[in-house]
Amino acid sequence: MGNREIISKLRVTFGAKLRSINAGILSRWILYFKSQPLAVSQKSAMVFSPHQDDETLGCGGTIALKRSQGVPVQVVFLTDGRYGRPEWIQPERITDIRQQEAVDALQILGVANSEIHFLNQIDNSLQNLPNDQRQDLVTRLAQHLQSFMPEEVYVPHKKDFHDDHEATYKLVQEAIALSGIQTELLQYPIWMFWQNPLSFSLKFEDVADARRLAISAVIDRKKRAIETYRSQHPGLPSGFLERFFLPYEIFFKD
Repeated sequence: MGNREIISKLRVTFGAKLRSINAGILSRWILYFKSQPLAVSQKSAMVFSPHQDDETLGCGGTIALKRSQGVPVQVVFLTDGRYGRPEWIQPERITDIRQQEAVDALQILGVANSEIHFLNQIDNSLQNLPNDQRQDLVTRLAQHLQSFMPEEVYVPHKKDFHDDHEATYKLVQEAIALSGIQTELLQYPIWMFWQNPLSFSLKFEDVADARRLAISAVIDRKKRAIETYRSQHPGLPSGFLERFFLPYEIFFKD
């Protein structure tokens, strides 16, 4: 191995460690000092997930708590997740594998197959959809909202530092307006805390009105659901999953 390769690997390792430390500090600061407690509600919920695993990482505990109390929950996946592919999976198999992982994870969390919807947009395309495709997708999202009439809607944070995640927030906002329903919008962070502190760009207003939901009663179920996404674990940065094993989930009121 040459010097350049060694230096490159060291940079990647150091960068991941720096981001992991920063994510741990920031998430715990918000959890324990800047957030208000949130009780699990009896409100029906629709969770919008850009990719198969975001729903479990961000809302797995909330989903499990609601379902354990018989509260209706539906999950809508916007993309097919085709680019979240480890080398050992053939390209033509990855979308089927990810869908099955999602079904298995949500079964652990208590969501029936009939309450899961796959819209199969091309992974990493939501930010740049042509106008006609974008409007068609917003219409489909609005139809799901009108059909289920959720009292709560969960979406990725509007500044989640991933194009598909931020696009999902905007698309769902437009769909809610188009549907005409009255619902409460809560944002869940996935990549938002995973930033290099040397180029940190979050502002105070981005993390205002934070809420923490205790999920200790179902944390084992959430961990098992996360473990179901075996295709995704190899591609995640070292230390990334640690935050999602905490006994709380963080949400931000819109």
